[in-house]
Amino acid sequence: MMQQYVCDLQEVDETQVAVVGGKAAHLGGLSRIEGIRVPGGFCVTTDAFRRITAQAPSIDERLERLSRVNPDDREAVRTLSAEIRRAIEGIAVPADLAAAITRALARHGEQVAYAVRSSATAEDLPTASFAGQQDTYLNVMGPTAVLRHISRCWASLFTERAVTYRRRNGIDHRAVRMAVVVQRMVFPHAAGVLFTADPVTGNRKVATVDAGFGLGEALVSGLVNPDVFKVRHGEVVSRAIAVKQRAVHALPAGGTQEVALDSQKQEQPALTDAQAVRLVQLGRRIEAHFGRPQDIEWCLVDDGFQIVQSRPITTLFPIPETGDQENHVYVSVGHGQMMTDPMKPLGLSMWQLTAMVPMHEAGGRLFVDVTRRLASPASRAGLLDAIGRGDPLTRDALETVIERDDFVPSLPDAGPGGPPAEGASAPIETDPAIVTELIERSQVSIAALERDIRTKTGPALFDFLLEAFEEHKRVLGDPLSMQAITAGMEATWWLNDKLQEWLGEKNAADTLTLSAPDNVTSEMGLALLDVADVIRPRPEVVAFLQGVEDDGFLDELSKLAGGTEARDAIEAYLDRYGMRCVGEIDITRPRWRERPTTLVPVILDNVRNFEPGAAERRFEQGRRTAQEKEQDVLSRLRALPDGDRKADEAKRMIDRVRTFIGYREYPKYGIVSRYFVYKQALLEEAERLVQAGVLAEKEDAFYLTFQELHDVVRSNRVDDQLIQQRKDAFRSYHALTPPRVLTSDGEALTGAYRRDDVPAGALIGLAVSAGTVEGRARVILDMADADLEAGDILVTPFTDPSWSPLFVGIAGLVTEVGGLMTHGAVIAREYGLPAVVGVERATRLIRDGQRIRVHGTDGYVEILA
Repeated sequence: MMQQYVCDLQEVDETQVAVVGGKAAHLGGLSRIEGIRVPGGFCVTTDAFRRITAQAPSIDERLERLSRVNPDDREAVRTLSAEIRRAIEGIAVPADLAAAITRALARHGEQVAYAVRSSATAEDLPTASFAGQQDTYLNVMGPTAVLRHISRCWASLFTERAVTYRRRNGIDHRAVRMAVVVQRMVFPHAAGVLFTADPVTGNRKVATVDAGFGLGEALVSGLVNPDVFKVRHGEVVSRAIAVKQRAVHALPAGGTQEVALDSQKQEQPALTDAQAVRLVQLGRRIEAHFGRPQDIEWCLVDDGFQIVQSRPITTLFPIPETGDQENHVYVSVGHGQMMTDPMKPLGLSMWQLTAMVPMHEAGGRLFVDVTRRLASPASRAGLLDAIGRGDPLTRDALETVIERDDFVPSLPDAGPGGPPAEGASAPIETDPAIVTELIERSQVSIAALERDIRTKTGPALFDFLLEAFEEHKRVLGDPLSMQAITAGMEATWWLNDKLQEWLGEKNAADTLTLSAPDNVTSEMGLALLDVADVIRPRPEVVAFLQGVEDDGFLDELSKLAGGTEARDAIEAYLDRYGMRCVGEIDITRPRWRERPTTLVPVILDNVRNFEPGAAERRFEQGRRTAQEKEQDVLSRLRALPDGDRKADEAKRMIDRVRTFIGYREYPKYGIVSRYFVYKQALLEEAERLVQAGVLAEKEDAFYLTFQELHDVVRSNRVDDQLIQQRKDAFRSYHALTPPRVLTSDGEALTGAYRRDDVPAGALIGLAVSAGTVEGRARVILDMADADLEAGDILVTPFTDPSWSPLFVGIAGLVTEVGGLMTHGAVIAREYGLPAVVGVERATRLIRDGQRIRVHGTDGYVEILA
């Protein structure tokens, strides 16, 4: 039994995390890499921890209480965790365990100094680093002191910060065990941290070395600013030497002490360039062993490096896998689709199978490789122009990459003129019948899909769906549809450019497009006002809806006075719009039809904040304002030199934009309508797999790609471990922020606005809907939590069409993601809401309830109070 309480570091590796914890497992792995020196030592295993905690039954009972405490109740967390720590430190180490530890000390040298370090089982994971969550004690001397510090390490599993961190990362306190590493102390000349990828930019080719004199504690604890070396391709590309006033040194009798450095030494570099380069070479070897970028703690002793820790860098955004060594530049799909959350594997693969261009997955998000289009000057100009009109930040990020002469390859242009854009350039008549016909074509195609899919099950369903995806892409790529969308967008840009040039008016098209016809997304917002009109005069229904928590509430409604009419109104709404939801490009997200409770708070807001008939009045008022604006613009143009020609051209463009701009929203509605049909069929298959005992629950199907699910349906076998890994990965992707632009070196670029026409302290964004409004900011991350009053300004990361029912009740809009032609911008213009999108970190910089002023014409937001 003895040997399982203590094992030598040389005997363990990364497969033994459950026995020795993350830190020890990594140290054992490190000590096996050729040329890597790790200070010798041993590990007190998790079995020892389990034996200690079993001796105090009160610990289990307190852990049970701790798991039930609200993580925001700091006082309760503090009290309970302190009680657990005291209980653990108060337990005497059993004689046989103490003897095993003392024997290990004798093997490594009883009278030398040791570092005693915590090594928890939920630590240094690929998804959560737990950096600094547990304790380390340096320069501990003699068996008695080592035993006492091992007890302290066990107890440090329950510091307040460690408990809170686990709760935030969804890790059960009772499942975590603590091992302890006891390692010979090294007394370094210099020490620090090496990141094998640049932790700020994400660039995997640039390593960063932080270095200071003495023990690394001075840097880790923030006592001194480190020297910083950046190393790329075996040479130091930049260095910043700090004034290091202090260092931490070991004391002869144990413990450590801060010392002041003499003035000459303060400005000396802690490493030479050659040493920094040599250290990075060791780091690259370690990185290759663990298969991912590492955060490494090192010591320099007599001109030799010793490694005292290596853990994965968890904050880096992953890179799409290409399998080649070429340079690639990727643009985020989520920023264009108004959905930057991670998607589940089925959602990713379905979007890839139905998209018009190839897409690459990384970190649960999709990216398009634009390297080839950037490589030739003609296609580059077109791409930058198209992207820049919609999202200047993405354009700026791409320009940053292009400016690095060596990154994007240069290709000659493809022949004279290059390939024409897909049918978009051919002109199209300004004829409302075109839009009517396109909508009819789409409806006929969806009706055929609904009819034909009914009879398909098993492998035949998947074969049918692959054909359906081809029809899906055919409808999406219909040249007439493309021309209609392009016509609306080009007319908008023409009006904005020309009316600014001729009349000095900014964003005039915003008013001219108010209440444009045939916009399925803005109709969806107004239609929910009509639903509220049915519910408002029925007090029993209103009272019932205020307490609704369960999605089966529609069946309950008919028992109430006026409930049947209310149910019919909601059902009719769901028949037309029930396929929508937040994050709707991910097929796995619950649709309104599946979770109608999502709409209840919005309906109740509408009941409270509006008078009957509001929808029709809103639409009519917008139409009138647009008409008045048109008259005003045309009469002012006629008064100019060559005014009749200018007025005639403007009138042609106004008619054009009003004819086509509403249709801009329809293709997405068509996609999402199809998605709901696919989803219902796939969920029936998943249900059959649950009945057959293949899947534990039908939502498990969401963690498989379309192809994998097809294989499971064929074979009736599934890899449960794969599903668990995918669930863990999906959870970890939530912590990552996808960049607008990502390179194959791992560099994440956000871009900048580069504007000087904005007051100091204002938050800069993109002007997408004209007007200025002041009001209370409501920072809302989830539509189901919306609680809006008239005059509120909605601040949110991104809005897709499903948010538009909220737009009818607000006075302005601010989002972190978005462009001129993304859904939120189009609907804000139709409803006449001042809006600024693409405001970096808006939901963190603006606090809920603050008064803000949104400058929708000039593209910035002021925080007033």
